[in-house]
Amino acid sequence: MIQISLPMALIWTGIACAVLVGLALSVRAYALYRGRMLVKCPETGESAAVHVDTLQAVKNTLLGRASLQLDQCSRWPERADCGQDCLGQIEADPKSCLVWTAVTDWYHDKECAYCKRPFHEVHWHDRPPALLSPDHKTAQWNEIAPEKLPEVFESYLPICWSCHMAERFRSEHPDLVIDRPGNRGPMNEYLEHEPTETAKSHRPV
Repeated sequence: MIQISLPMALIWTGIACAVLVGLALSVRAYALYRGRMLVKCPETGESAAVHVDTLQAVKNTLLGRASLQLDQCSRWPERADCGQDCLGQIEADPKSCLVWTAVTDWYHDKECAYCKRPFHEVHWHDRPPALLSPDHKTAQWNEIAPEKLPEVFESYLPICWSCHMAERFRSEHPDLVIDRPGNRGPMNEYLEHEPTETAKSHRPV
């Protein structure tokens, strides 16, 4: 039986603790910065989609450095030489900068414009929610460039995945669709009450 002296046991315990702490910090840093993020570009004042160099962030965390750097930006390569001053926004609150956070917050407490089904949660990989544009076209939110989402959210309506698929089928196979009368608004969205004469006159064909 191998016997380990108390000093050696303390040394190995210290090493194990250091490794565990390093792993915990690495996982935390990776989780904080691994997603695509939205920031307001200091140069233009407009939204930009960026991505933090997560491997560098993990390395700096292990070395006790609190610095970040980008490896992707929607303004690159034209402005690849910028000072990356937007990193201050991410360092202050990385979670709120995530595209996923912006999307979740926007759909929260909203209902599908067609079926009125509430959005209890947003699915990332399967059945993602969609959007209805002012010109009556639908698209999944993840089909839109992330930096365009804040602008899109101001004028588009939310629709669920099922209604999006139904409308896509309608647009691709109009000869197979039979419309039934119902309360629809100017963007063909569902209305709780009968639309006014003005809304009826602008209803899409």
